[in-house]
Amino acid sequence: MHKRILVIEDERDIAELIRLHLDDLGFAVTITGDGNVGLQKASAGAWDLIILDLRLPGMDGLEICRRLRQDSSSVPVLMLTSKSSELDRVVGLEIGADDYVTKPFSVLELTARIKAILRRAELSRQSSAEQKGEVQAGCVTVDPTTRGATIRGESIELTAKEFDLLHHFAANPGRVFRRLELLDSVWGYGHDGYEHTVNSHINRLRAKIESDPSHPELIVTVWGVGYKMNVATMQRAGA
Repeated sequence: MHKRILVIEDERDIAELIRLHLDDLGFAVTITGDGNVGLQKASAGAWDLIILDLRLPGMDGLEICRRLRQDSSSVPVLMLTSKSSELDRVVGLEIGADDYVTKPFSVLELTARIKAILRRAELSRQSSAEQKGEVQAGCVTVDPTTRGATIRGESIELTAKEFDLLHHFAANPGRVFRRLELLDSVWGYGHDGYEHTVNSHINRLRAKIESDPSHPELIVTVWGVGYKMNVATMQRAGA
């Protein structure tokens, strides 16, 4: 079955160039140039990937990505940005985009990024299928099949990346992860300079799972290194 890709890009020449090359790779491509229509299509369809320009009429790409992640959509998102919009790239990654390509881009780079994202998504699905049953770590329970999580027996609402981050920690309790390691394992890339993406997601995750986020006990900072899930605290909390 063909992979379904939604391209939300208002520059028609760029959109058609993307379609041309993705058609050659056997993908089924749908294009829209309006942000509001793009969000409707993104929310209504079963897409394997969304290619999302950040500068759009109607609704910008950052807001589209934010709303998709608020709705717990885990569809991969590849952002298209200009070289001058580093802040937008940072914000986009922090709210849940999977990767970005800067304009002007080479077709080879774009297709390589697309293949890498789709490959990671397939590996993630296979991993979830293989990991049948829940991951239990003290008071934390994570179910990769339903993508549901509970803390101290209470269900919590997590975005796709927050869930992936919690699952990664729960599956490796006590192990210390550097920020670049988390970027590589959870986001699928290790861009230097984007470690703060990990920091912001950790802070949002703590706000949902910690009794006192200002004094975290479950996911703790190992100063000068990174983060870990605190085994001793979890065992006391889960007792």
